[in-house]
Amino acid sequence: MSYRRVVVLSLVILAVVGFVLLLWGGLARNEPLTGGSGAARVNRAATDFTLPLFTGGNLTLSSLRGKPVVVNFWASWCPPCREEAPILEAVWRRYKGKGVTFIGVDIQDREADARAYIKEFNITYPNGPDSGGRITIDYGVSGIPVTFFINQEGVIVSRWVGAINERVLVSRIEDLLR
Repeated sequence: MSYRRVVVLSLVILAVVGFVLLLWGGLARNEPLTGGSGAARVNRAATDFTLPLFTGGNLTLSSLRGKPVVVNFWASWCPPCREEAPILEAVWRRYKGKGVTFIGVDIQDREADARAYIKEFNITYPNGPDSGGRITIDYGVSGIPVTFFINQEGVIVSRWVGAINERVLVSRIEDLLR
């Protein structure tokens, strides 16, 4: 075999092995592409925002300093969001008297659809649209639903990507209250 053929064959083998390793590494993560949604925000101060509410007026995150806050990003067209909506509302009703605030941030949605969703699930915690997408970008949201847990000092202490279940939601809120 000539020197040139050996070099070409070696490069082809290296390329194939490299491709297989990259593919294997990606599959081994067992995490969807949206799994990293908001990951870079954890253990950092929550970026302040002002959300126009569907009920009128505005809500500014910094005005809630001193209280635990649960921020959920959702859309009416999102099946996992629909799955978690009754859970979020039920847990909100259970914890609102303990000083915990929930905020719903509706993204990439039509206002009429968002309002119908809120009515369908009888959602009573504050909700509003992120019309320009600024809040979504600031929180690094790349898929929904995603829920952030902010402590009394205004630091994001954890997040959950995907439809959250009651056990996890209650556990995270209890951690905030400690």
